[in-house]
Amino acid sequence: MAAPYDIGLDQVGLTEVPFVPEVRLHLAKDAIILWARLEAEAGRALPPPYWASAWVGGQALARYVLDHPQTVCGLRVVDLAAGCGQAGIAAALAGAASVEANDTDPYAHRAIALNARANGVVVAVSETDLLDGAGGDAEVVLAGDVFYSKDMAERVQRFMERVASRGARVLVGDPGRAFLPHDWLQPLTTYQVPTTDGIENTEIKQTHVLRPRTKRLGAR
Repeated sequence: MAAPYDIGLDQVGLTEVPFVPEVRLHLAKDAIILWARLEAEAGRALPPPYWASAWVGGQALARYVLDHPQTVCGLRVVDLAAGCGQAGIAAALAGAASVEANDTDPYAHRAIALNARANGVVVAVSETDLLDGAGGDAEVVLAGDVFYSKDMAERVQRFMERVASRGARVLVGDPGRAFLPHDWLQPLTTYQVPTTDGIENTEIKQTHVLRPRTKRLGAR
């Protein structure tokens, strides 16, 4: 398999994230063109290169943990469906005891390792599907832009419920994706996040950082 950064700096380059200037990431100028080139080189269909974009949910989480380092400082952190690893990298910069960036896409693993190196932090990379468990010994789980499909949202919510029930902290970054469980999550803060690659079809995306409600809406 070709390494994702062997395709040329015309498509992927080290970029300062505007909303989180403390973090630099290797991002695609055009993720659709990058996807086509990766598939052409691989000679087969590949999942979309989510790892080549700074998704707004991840940016919001990164901003939040950098502004509130006590959220992760000295704690074991998992960045779920990490993509480019921006939330996990921010947690490492904020003083987390350890960071595991989890993603099932092998291309993302290389992207995360390269991005962690560019930011001078240590981030372990995991490819295990965590969603049937309860997050191991993680004390904080970060998840950006994970509620994009019904099946994924249902699995993620069940996972997060198990994580929260054992006392770990759960933080979600989301701009209001279609399957966000509003009745289960409550917003901590809202940001106006600049987009980086045109995927959102808008230059600014209102994005929330949320946590599980202590009590469901309507519960008695």
